[in-house]
Formats: sequence, structure tokens, C-alpha cells
Amino acid sequence: MKPPIFEIDPKNFWQNPYPALAKMRKTSPICFVPQLNATLFTKRDDIFTCEKMIDVFSSDQPGGLMTVLMGENMMRKDGEQHLLERKQTFPALSPRTVRDLWKAKFQHHTTEIIASFRERPTIDLVTDYAMPVSAHALRHITGLTNLKPEEMDFASQGMIDGVGNYAGDPEIEKRCHTATKLIDDAIDDMMAAGTADPSSMVSVLTQTDQPMDSIRANIKLAISGGQNEPRDAIAGAVSALLSHPQQLDAIRTGENTWLQAFEEYARWMSPIGMSPRRVAKHFVWNGIELKPESRVFFMFGSANRDESIFEKPDHFDISRDTAKAISFGAGPHFCAGAAASRTLIAEVALPMLFNAFPDMCLAKPTQYGGWAFRGPLRVELHL
Repeated sequence: MKPPIFEIDPKNFWQNPYPALAKMRKTSPICFVPQLNATLFTKRDDIFTCEKMIDVFSSDQPGGLMTVLMGENMMRKDGEQHLLERKQTFPALSPRTVRDLWKAKFQHHTTEIIASFRERPTIDLVTDYAMPVSAHALRHITGLTNLKPEEMDFASQGMIDGVGNYAGDPEIEKRCHTATKLIDDAIDDMMAAGTADPSSMVSVLTQTDQPMDSIRANIKLAISGGQNEPRDAIAGAVSALLSHPQQLDAIRTGENTWLQAFEEYARWMSPIGMSPRRVAKHFVWNGIELKPESRVFFMFGSANRDESIFEKPDHFDISRDTAKAISFGAGPHFCAGAAASRTLIAEVALPMLFNAFPDMCLAKPTQYGGWAFRGPLRVELHL
């Protein structure tokens, strides 16, 4: 049987995809959405299983937006080549490197950013705090310390918008090209200067036999995901905790942890809401026929609110067991930067901000946007 058709309103889906995703899970958990020209998988267990079937659901997408606009990175490769490039990148992202080297740098910049707020009664948490905290961390990890935080954020957003530009907006594509050139120029400058940290991605990857085109593509991959998602998770988790004061109190009394807050936020709002795949061969799953070369979206944001897995999934609850959430993916493409994200957010950004401003509060309710990548649009805080 062909996937049933499910129509969406793209504007409403961007503003809040969860009602439509809930209806998909209930009525047609695998469905074709004409507005996205893709078949969506919306149930957690389907995604958890199928994401590992790389012979069917291939990450290799030669004509995909990410490959065309950013180059062919490890996320768009399968099998041995993916594993090789992942292994070559690992020294810059390993839990040990994060613990022994990057964490101190995260703390240093976060301390400076917080100090700059002392005379400010109000801030926008997204642009004033989460953005530079995330960007400074990424500057060190990638080795592109010649980029300003605002440039790192622009580059990330430009690429994120570009790879999600399924409507083909020429202005979005133009900004994406500007973003990728900014990164290429920064890589060239750092390589010429030879001053990048020896543990950074630029230094680590240039010591391998990885082709330069792949090195550039993998650094762009790290920036596209390593800036937006931590930025949005920091701002969103703070907003969620301030909106649920009893849960914040549970952290302060030691009943729960900052890591639990981060993991629950990543489940609840899923900064990475979707991962695309190319169907490599004819396949039937749960009676649904998938044709070769068609496009599938694994909807992580839907999986993380699957009613058959999580009780009251639309509720933010840091005490819940998030072990079955797939916020970082489920298969061989599990996020390589997960250790850095957990350290930056749960050990640095959240506790340092709440310790510095224990009485801060939201000036207004937070609005969110996006479905492939989702986060708060603005979080106005009274300090």
C-alpha cells in the first residue's frame, strides 16, 4: 500500500508542528506530506529501528540540500566511510577532550558574558546569552577562533535555513552561500596562520588523509548543528524551568539535576526535529510501500512525544525517564557532539546563569518556531 496522504499548512506546521504530528501518529504514522514532498515516519519505535537500516534508509543524498549547499559531510555518508570520518573527528569531540580542555574554556567565556549583564535589568536570553555561549564553545571546538560569535551564529543559521529550504526561496539560498564562504575563508586563514588549538577540528582533521573538501564539509556540519541546537536548548531550557518553578526548586534542592532538565527539554521541544533519508531500494514497512529514490523524514520531534512511549508527552517534566528519547538520533549517525552539548548546557550554561541571577523571571511567555529545527524565537528575561 502507498503511504496515505496527509496535508499540512506549512505556516502552522512551522509555528507548532505537534498537533499535526499527534494526528499523524494516531491516524497514519507513516504518511506522505505533499507540502514537504516526503514520507514522514512519526512513531518512535519505527524510527528507532529503521534509522539503523542504512541499506534501505541511506544518508547518501547526492542531490540533497545539505550536500549541494554545504558539501558531502559524514552525516551524508554511510558505512565504512562514515565511520572513518567520524573516527577521525573524535579526538576533538571525545568526552575526555570536552572534560579536560573545552569545559574550562566554556566556563571562561560564560563568566565574561554573565558579568556583562550586571548593569542590565532585562536581556533577550537567545541573542544576549545563549548565542554567544554556544558560539564561543564552537569557536574553540572547530578551531575557528578568528570568527566572532555573531559570525558563527550567522553562519550556522544561514546553513540551517538553507538545508531546510524545501520551498526553494532564492534569498535563503543566497544567505546560505554567504555563510559557507565565510566558513571557508575562516578555515583558510586559520590554516595559513597555523594557530588553531591542536585539539580543534581544524588541527585534528588536517593531520589525517581526509580530503580537504570533506574537512570543510565536516566543519560546516559541526557549525550548522553545533551552534543552533545548543543555543536553542540553553534558551529554551531556561524558559521551561522558569515556567515550571516547582521543577526548578527540585534542582536547587538536589532532587533533580541540570542534566535531567536538559535531557527533558531536548525530548519535549526537540531542537533537532527531523533527519532526512533517501530510500535506497524497494521496501515495505508495516504494510507501507516505499519506492527507491523517494525521500523519508524521520521525525525525531514526533518520536519524542509518542504517547505509546511517554506518559503525558506534551508536558515538560524533568523527573521523567528520558532513556527512550532519540533527541540525538538513534543509529550510526548519533550526534557526535552529544558530550560537548551535555557539558556546555548542563554543567556550564544552566547552573552558572541560575546561580548568578537566582531571582530572574520571564517578562512574557516564550514563543517557539520551526519543525526541522525548533527553538525559542525570543526569551525576554528580567534579571
